Amino acid sequence: MNRRTIRNVSSTTAAAAGSITTAVTSVAAAALAASIILSPAADASARLDGVQADLARAVQLNQVTAEQAAKFEAKLAGRILGEA
Repeated sequence: MNRRTIRNVSSTTAAAAGSITTAVTSVAAAALAASIILSPAADASARLDGVQADLARAVQLNQVTAEQAAKFEAKLAGRILGEA
């Protein structure tokens, strides 16, 4: 094989490998999106537990004050429970 043929085969192989990688990544992303969409939504109490845990961690890290966390939790609780 001459150098030009080898170069063409190499570039074609690399392009094909790149296309396969892109396709696999796209399929994986689509599968992840479908699993998120089709998974059952957490019930309100589980969501509120998560909000409380996240806000408690934010207060520990001094990202928000305890008062800010309490107000935000109340606002989210209203939305989660359908009161707002």
